[in-house]
Amino acid sequence: MRSMLIGFMAVFALLGITCRGHCATTVKEIARIKGQGENILRGQGLVFGLNGTGESGKELVLARSLAEYYRNNGNPVSDLSDLKGAKNVAIVNVMITIPEGGGRIDDTFDVTVQATHNATSLVGGVLYLTPMLGPLPNAKDTPWAFAQGEVIVEDKSNPRRGRIRAGGRLVKDIIRGEVGDSFTLVLRPPYQGWASANTVAATITQELYGKVGRNLSGLPPIATVIDDRSIRIDVPPTERGDRAGFIGDVLATPINVALLKLPAQVIYNSESQMIIITGDVEISPVAITQKDLTITTTVPAPVATPENPMVETRRWTSMATGGREADRAKLQDLLNAFNQLKIPVTEQVAILSMLEKTGKLHARLVRD
Repeated sequence: MRSMLIGFMAVFALLGITCRGHCATTVKEIARIKGQGENILRGQGLVFGLNGTGESGKELVLARSLAEYYRNNGNPVSDLSDLKGAKNVAIVNVMITIPEGGGRIDDTFDVTVQATHNATSLVGGVLYLTPMLGPLPNAKDTPWAFAQGEVIVEDKSNPRRGRIRAGGRLVKDIIRGEVGDSFTLVLRPPYQGWASANTVAATITQELYGKVGRNLSGLPPIATVIDDRSIRIDVPPTERGDRAGFIGDVLATPINVALLKLPAQVIYNSESQMIIITGDVEISPVAITQKDLTITTTVPAPVATPENPMVETRRWTSMATGGREADRAKLQDLLNAFNQLKIPVTEQVAILSMLEKTGKLHARLVRD
């Protein structure tokens, strides 16, 4: 038996691509509640345990920080020159991104650390317990969270930057944009536009009134367009006893992106790992090669039996463009090919990004 690893080139000539049913999504994917955006917490800490790649204790910026560390732990240093031999410690900026909607006490989040001075690498380091403050300097600010843990350097080409998985823990609630009798939906930038806002508002009103079987005639709209990105939502008096349920219904309202009259775009939402196509997108003829395409052959060829059937697995697919409009491959065909090859969404987006950079993708690629 012999196995051969072969790279196949799939040639795609994709023209006349249109948005199909896969463009359906919900309000939650295309909009957020005003006042409930991301938050950034900041801090400055010390990473210990570096293998000679830290800063020099001869530098006053490190010596003073180390002296403060020792003092806070009951071991004060009387002379900064005592710390001149330090080289396994680095001063780092520390950041935590709190996602939309905020967080509650004891929620944990990933932490990003970045060397600020002369340290050459954070590999093998551990962040010492670091208080995390709000994004703006405030003398009265108290910690919103604490960060600590082992630093993982994910990009070997940039060892001065690392991440601590679930290394930040909230000690205070971060609650943003409490909802009253009305609130505002803000369309995410890829979906902004007067036509989009109008369609989303009308769909929300029709969907929610439809849930209770009401005739829309004479009823006030639930959703009203304010501008090309903002939609005011008025909570009906009958729903104010269960605002959480009402908000959930609003955010779960299905939206057909194809009806938003958006310009040609390919939108990638990293959180939901979704790729959405809007408008009429065209891709010029192009050759695409993807790694990890494998064929296994057996010599001599086995004979299939009911007990040992022959199963053929291909990690390549072909697509062709004919002369007629009906024969042209659609973008959905390309995505189907990606899925057949089990290509991760992140790699699909990388391929689309290369198509955009080379001018083959006749649409704007937007990372939401």
